[in-house]
Amino acid sequence: MNASLTAVDGLRVGHWSDPLARTGVTVILCPDEGCVASASFAGPSPGTREAALLAPEKRVERVHALVFTGGSAFGLAAADGVVRYLHERGVGHPTRIGPVPIVPAAVIYDLLVGDPAWPGPQEGYAAAAAASADPVVAGAVGAGSGATAGKYREPVPTGLGSALARWRDLSVGALAVVNPVGDVYTPDGRLLAGHGDREAWMRAEPRPTEHTTLVALATPAPLDKREARMLAEAGQAALGRVIRPSHTPWDGDAVFLLSTGRGAAAPLAALAALVQEAVCAAVTAAAG
Repeated sequence: MNASLTAVDGLRVGHWSDPLARTGVTVILCPDEGCVASASFAGPSPGTREAALLAPEKRVERVHALVFTGGSAFGLAAADGVVRYLHERGVGHPTRIGPVPIVPAAVIYDLLVGDPAWPGPQEGYAAAAAASADPVVAGAVGAGSGATAGKYREPVPTGLGSALARWRDLSVGALAVVNPVGDVYTPDGRLLAGHGDREAWMRAEPRPTEHTTLVALATPAPLDKREARMLAEAGQAALGRVIRPSHTPWDGDAVFLLSTGRGAAAPLAALAALVQEAVCAAVTAAAG
């Protein structure tokens, strides 16, 4: 049984990984018609592409893929390869000269973990070409290849995780790349990755811009961009249950919400609860 993000009908996930450089790309492909999407960004240092158009007041509603990548700002170039992959298949926002793929992207900083290398357009294209509806491969793979936690002391490896939360006929899938400065815990307080050293944290001066947790959420329930933004914010709140401390002055957390619109309408309160369950499960899967 598929209990990951790709259990949401129409979504496919692909990875490209470099185990020596400990970096990679993860691509989430939407159905050809795209997904209604919005996002929430917390912390002073998010690294993103096409983020502004996800605001509820912006005109473009649908995106055609979402890219998570290592390599900090250098890695954002991986999205160019995904745009090319979709363009070759005639997928994109309709314009007078033809479809233009809309591909937001977000990065983690993993440049100090392995060899000094980062993904580019070729690697982004390869990840898109590898995308499938199979259960998401988790661990030190794709954008999670160089993810770490507990960086107020020595970094501890984490990775990428995915999960699915269900209630009756409602579902929310999540995919998380877990790269915080803080520690990762289970919701009931068991340490999974990091040090659990409050004294060391209180004395720490972590480097800014090097710590980010990325989350993609998806549901078949039809949503507008305002509702998608509200659910993305609920996902940010869930990070505080499993990352401690979370949303620090050194983190740049980003949560994206994709709605395929292929399912039945659902109460926002129920979806918000499922969002938080899915985020917690995906983060702990990445660290466990």
